[in-house]
Amino acid sequence: MTVKAIRKNKGPLWTLSPLVVWLSILVAIPLLFVVVMGFLSRGVYGNVEFKLTIENYLRVFNPMYLKMLLSSLWLSLVTTVICLAAGYPFAYFIANAPKKIRGILLMLIIIPFWTNSLIRTYAWIILLRTSGIINSYLMQFGIISEPIQFLYTNGAVVLGLVYTLFPFMVLPLFASIDSLDKRYLEAASDLGARPWMTFCKITVPLTMPGIVAGCILVFIPTLGLFFIPDLMGGSKIMLISNFIKNQFLTARDWPFGSAASIVLIALTFVLLGVYIRILKKNKNMEVM
Repeated sequence: MTVKAIRKNKGPLWTLSPLVVWLSILVAIPLLFVVVMGFLSRGVYGNVEFKLTIENYLRVFNPMYLKMLLSSLWLSLVTTVICLAAGYPFAYFIANAPKKIRGILLMLIIIPFWTNSLIRTYAWIILLRTSGIINSYLMQFGIISEPIQFLYTNGAVVLGLVYTLFPFMVLPLFASIDSLDKRYLEAASDLGARPWMTFCKITVPLTMPGIVAGCILVFIPTLGLFFIPDLMGGSKIMLISNFIKNQFLTARDWPFGSAASIVLIALTFVLLGVYIRILKKNKNMEVM
């Protein structure tokens, strides 16, 4: 590269400097602090001692904690599958709806973001508790004789997670389906393909980037939303997010909490890597 070309590229590089400073201060430096904290030791009274050790990272792979991590991954997977199963038809309907009502339907998806998710979770608690609205009406109409325990179950946690993260699945799916070239569908119909075959062979593969993006946007936040399992699952359900929160606030074991956080972040990067590989594979298929 010539000196003239380097000077020519200085402009775009300078425009990135605010972003680099912002990410360094709010992402890179705190993350480095957490990494280093994971190698320190916990004192007798909960203080942090500057004694280097890898015990905290090794403890994360203890069978007891691995079981907790696997339970968290399973719950995240269930939440993602439910959001995908309910979100894809919804996004498909919005993408093919008349332009007059498309904006209204999208607004209905975005409106929940106007209210704090913690407040919406408390609203679900009011609905689901034993003396709540749902049990009251079921008993009033004679459908049940005694209140049903909806809260403090895995089902309640999944319900809260699906309700909170459903828009994150629908919006990428809508963008992917809306940008789908309808000529492929017309060509398949002209060649005699049935609607179900067209959907499986053309629509789903071409909208795979939206599917994977939606799954990533649901799966990863599910691992970190500790307040929903806390409120709707109670003390009966302990996920990796609740465990990390307890290490910082209750057990006062910051080094171990930091190590568990780094392991969770590493798992997140692995999932992002899978997403990028799927995107590249999909692009190669489109080129072929």
